[in-house]
Amino acid sequence: MQKATHDGPYDAVVVGAGAAGLACAGDLCAEGLRVLLLEAGDAPGGRMRTDRVAGFTADRGFQVFNTSYPQVKRRVELRALRLRPFTPGVLVDTGGGLRRFTDPSRRPKESGDLLRGRLASGRDLLALSVLSARDTLAPASVLRRGTDGTTREALAAAGVSPDLVETFFRPFLSGVFLEDRLETSARFFHLVWRSMLRGTLCLPAEGIGAVPAQLAARLPRHVLRTGTPVAALTPDGVVLADGGEVPSRAVVVATGQRVAAGLLPGLRVPEGRIVTTLYHAADRPPLEEPVLVVDSRRRFLNTCVLTAVQPGFSTDGRALVSTSVLGSPDTAETAAVLRALGEVYGADTSGWEPVHRVTVTDALPAMPGPTPLSRTVRWAPGRYVCGDHRATGSLQGALSSGARAARAVLEDLGSGAV
Repeated sequence: MQKATHDGPYDAVVVGAGAAGLACAGDLCAEGLRVLLLEAGDAPGGRMRTDRVAGFTADRGFQVFNTSYPQVKRRVELRALRLRPFTPGVLVDTGGGLRRFTDPSRRPKESGDLLRGRLASGRDLLALSVLSARDTLAPASVLRRGTDGTTREALAAAGVSPDLVETFFRPFLSGVFLEDRLETSARFFHLVWRSMLRGTLCLPAEGIGAVPAQLAARLPRHVLRTGTPVAALTPDGVVLADGGEVPSRAVVVATGQRVAAGLLPGLRVPEGRIVTTLYHAADRPPLEEPVLVVDSRRRFLNTCVLTAVQPGFSTDGRALVSTSVLGSPDTAETAAVLRALGEVYGADTSGWEPVHRVTVTDALPAMPGPTPLSRTVRWAPGRYVCGDHRATGSLQGALSSGARAARAVLEDLGSGAV
């Protein structure tokens, strides 16, 4: 039986409608190319998806939206997302109650726990001030060119004591990097710290899935096709899972690292970090403040009352509590997390209803330092690859990688190299 050939040829086929694929396809369309964006799932977004479960809005894994990313400022209409912010800083459970770690320049009246002897020593406060000032004021290009190593080494070099590392940085950054050894690239740490100090962490009113939905809505009609998995690349384009062929001059693989490695044999990809997010409904909020809580004893990565940030995440007035943990906890481990939440919040969690659970196998690419912050997007003539695994494990990394892939396609098509 002859395979069906879809309409074409296209100038470019982009495989995967996550953040990188949407950015790449959008840039190529803006230059007048004939583009087809193929997504295996039922909607765009990749890992940035939102579910509606039992009357609650729950993202597929706890995610926050950082307004300071350059690619976000360039591509996203922030007002349309109806963002609501988290309280700057975090609450740290130290075993002796919650302590507030905050930026004194933003919330000076709430920085009492940063007084010497509560969360940090005088030397630590000085080291933190110098570290934060440098990362906030230095151009990002300077931080990217800095000496690389691990985050733990970077904190030690900045003069941060082991006590503060264990009390704050290790539990907090475990939830950012999804690893608890502080082995992530020092250069990436400085960039992340800079973005947090310069930006605002928020949640969109409709969940994180509203971000890729907005990017997808800007594409011309008929560019995006969902429910269309790609089985393989061919010399002339791609073969779909249904056997159909799509001819194209250029193909950009913008999937997660595992799928990318399958479509591009020989492509070296980083390991993925695994995280599970547990969603519980509570009759009353255990904390009224829209703030992230971390645990210095590392029984979980972080927790927050999502409905304190976005009340619309609940349709029946109950509170929605999100808690993330590394790996995929079993029943006993999940029960232990719930007991820990009771201690941290000072609440009776026995009546909390589990409403959703999401395990993301490749939530972030591992970035143990030293590691390159950018990898080539050109794979072979007419074949390209992008995604956060080709840059940094962040929305900024995914979007910028997609933009670089689009530039490479445009350069090669214009020069006749494809």
